[in-house]
Amino acid sequence: MSSRRGFLQNVLAGAGFFASAKVLSAQEMQMSGDMPGTNRKGKRGPIQEHGAPILVETPDVPNLPFRMDGNVKEFHLIAEPVKQEIVPGRVVDLWGYNGSAPGPTIQVTRGDRVRIIVDNHLPEATSMHWHGFEVPVEMDGAPGSSQEPIPPGGRFVYEFTLNQEGTYFYHSHMAMQEMIGMIGAFVMHPKETYKPRVDKDFVIILQEYAILPNINVPNTMNMEFNWLTFNGKSGPANTPLIVRQGERVRIRLINLGMDHHPIHLHGHQFVVTGTEGGRQPESTWGPGNTVLVGVAQARDVEFVASNPGDWMLHCHLPHHMMNQMSSMVGPMSRRNGMPAGLDMERGMGMLRQGSATSQENGPSLGRGLGVGSTAEQTMSNSPLKAGNPMQRQDMPDMQQQGMQMGKPEVSKDANSVPGFPQDAFMEGPMMAMDKMVDKPENFGLRPGWSGFMAGMMTFVRVLPQDKYDQIIELRKKREGNKPMKMDMPGMGHKHE
Repeated sequence: MSSRRGFLQNVLAGAGFFASAKVLSAQEMQMSGDMPGTNRKGKRGPIQEHGAPILVETPDVPNLPFRMDGNVKEFHLIAEPVKQEIVPGRVVDLWGYNGSAPGPTIQVTRGDRVRIIVDNHLPEATSMHWHGFEVPVEMDGAPGSSQEPIPPGGRFVYEFTLNQEGTYFYHSHMAMQEMIGMIGAFVMHPKETYKPRVDKDFVIILQEYAILPNINVPNTMNMEFNWLTFNGKSGPANTPLIVRQGERVRIRLINLGMDHHPIHLHGHQFVVTGTEGGRQPESTWGPGNTVLVGVAQARDVEFVASNPGDWMLHCHLPHHMMNQMSSMVGPMSRRNGMPAGLDMERGMGMLRQGSATSQENGPSLGRGLGVGSTAEQTMSNSPLKAGNPMQRQDMPDMQQQGMQMGKPEVSKDANSVPGFPQDAFMEGPMMAMDKMVDKPENFGLRPGWSGFMAGMMTFVRVLPQDKYDQIIELRKKREGNKPMKMDMPGMGHKHE
């Protein structure tokens, strides 16, 4: 009987809500509504009215607007395929919400009544789970147990009152859909700000994808990942976190993938103040600079940004600090090909000479016959070798777009040193692309910085007031489509 009532409720709600969130009028939509702490005066920071917390920022991800229907905050989420540029020139096909993967951030206050309309524009069924929410089982979003899956073209309306606070998230409860991007942050603010209060509050969602070269769709079955993202971007495309020196900062880290991620902050010690279950007692806080964020977990870290500088924030798993790792890239860039089958017997592992580990038996990369059994051709990514694909006729155009090709620094006898080059070693930093990722938040960084930022990496930029103000002014000009100033007086050097 209850399921029938839920079905009728959703049909009636769907019939009464024809307007998509994408076409609701600006007068109806609110980014703050009655959200506390949104009245800001001057450029010295948010004014904390009545002890209310500030809104969170999710760099590179939008907030989800809402409209008020009586005392209910009404949100609209559309599950749909999206094309996402994770670094300049690398557009991949993901699934997300409202044109974004991860989906837009939802922010509410404890005690709010919310209605979330979910439309399914995917080619298959989906469902929406509210991770960690204490809601009626009919609203949990577990397909087959609490509701029927939402069919292609279908709609389900979720409505509940939230009596929790902390860092939560929403995601599809179809496992492969989770692996192709379908997650978003859901922050429940307390009615009164925590003590000590923070001046800046950020959300970062950790995701990973296995995307082979020349392919745009992630392999959701793969267990090895070569694209690691913060908020849908891989370094150096991430937007840095900009804070003033002396401010107290909270960073909310959310992970929904196949790997754990030890997130490390340079230059500061922090304390873990919350998990996916909410705020932790202060008696549990302890100093650290690396926090392990496991699968389906959230961790809130807080610190006082007392140490000025451009500080890396990154996953410390070495493979997660690279983009598009490709096996054998290193050796094949330094040798004249690798044995790739040569004949069917050796391609199948039937040795003709030596032992299985002898030097003359290299890795077999194919099992071809005839012309297909010839050695694999050199596939170089190294500017040190003739025929390098990066030394093409179109290279001047790439350089004009902002690619900076520095000469790798290797010793003269590098090829004779055991362990050089490593399997995925790129012979120095990736190509710097400072200009291709140009944005106000990057102004003042050292020239060539982008060549050392890849994977799950971004910056926490702790700036004196004058330099902070310069970036904020540049951001305002960008938002107003005005020409941006290309240097920052007092930063010590011009942006390159």
